[in-house]
Amino acid sequence: MPRKTTASRSAAARARAGREPTLIGSVQRALRLLEAVGGFRQGATAKQLARAAGLPLGTAYHLLRTLTHEGYLRRADGRFFYGESAAGFGRSDDRRCERQGLRERMGCLRDELGAAVYFARYRDGEVQLVDVAEDPSRPAVEPWADFRATAHAHAIGQCLLGQLPEEERRDHLARHPPVGLTPSTLTEEAVVLRRLASLRPTMPVLERQEYALGTVCAAVPITIGPLVATMALSLPVAEADRLDAVARQLRCSVGAMGPSFVF
Repeated sequence: MPRKTTASRSAAARARAGREPTLIGSVQRALRLLEAVGGFRQGATAKQLARAAGLPLGTAYHLLRTLTHEGYLRRADGRFFYGESAAGFGRSDDRRCERQGLRERMGCLRDELGAAVYFARYRDGEVQLVDVAEDPSRPAVEPWADFRATAHAHAIGQCLLGQLPEEERRDHLARHPPVGLTPSTLTEEAVVLRRLASLRPTMPVLERQEYALGTVCAAVPITIGPLVATMALSLPVAEADRLDAVARQLRCSVGAMGPSFVF
């Protein structure tokens, strides 16, 4: 029997490759970790999950960090649990309806208040802007500086950080040190912490040109169970005399909505 040449072996390999699916190893490993989480009713440590999934601990750490960042897992007291994104696999239609309902309510608020309206939450140690309701006559603030890293400067971030325990506030500011964005921005960590500690749990947070020149903002805290969220608004500085009144109106409107508008 004639021996196969290198060229013929290469051709055969290419033919097999054309018939076989291309598998992404990192995706397979991430899925194994997600499956492993389901085997621990009380959550599991990184070491337990690495062992259950048959992965090196270093690889598991990197994948767990990514899955947590994307919301498929959440971490509490050093243990990993399924996150909101994983829970949404089986109810994507419900989530779309909830998101649409939130967007419609925000549109109504925009029209009632005559201001751009924002919904944001604090998750996995970061500020997350979920949705914005604006129109040409009520444009949203241009996010000219990283929104997540400048929570000390804008009403949304201040409102969210104000709902956290002091240890978590300090942790956030250690990761995102206060920087000056406008002449009105507070940049000393101790001063920022004192301001956050002085915020009242149910009262609007007002911010005047601390994040962006030409804009004033207000944010109302939303605390439902473990959720840390806020509904906020912005106005051009020419309408700054309206800020107190529309902030009070926002507070009343959000309170009347009840918890169903938060998904």
